[in-house]
Amino acid sequence: MANHPSALKAHRQSIQRRTRNRANRGALRTALKSFSHSTADMTTEVAAGALSGLYSKVDQAVRKGVLHKNAAARRKSRLTRRLNAAHAGTVPAPEQ
Repeated sequence: MANHPSALKAHRQSIQRRTRNRANRGALRTALKSFSHSTADMTTEVAAGALSGLYSKVDQAVRKGVLHKNAAARRKSRLTRRLNAAHAGTVPAPEQ
């Protein structure tokens, strides 16, 4: 464990950041999972609205530093492809 006051403070800050990042990352994962489970049940209009809301969650994760901007762009691209494939009747490859 740290002994110097500056190291103790840095440790406290890292705990706060980790907690905040975990909460943001968990919220993003929950939104992604709920969207992927419900794509088959939605109509095209409802799914497009849900995808728009999910885009904002992904962008928020980028602003908060939880996700890199290129990773966010990749996720949004894959989500759009999955949605289009689901409504076309084909089964897309699972996201990795």
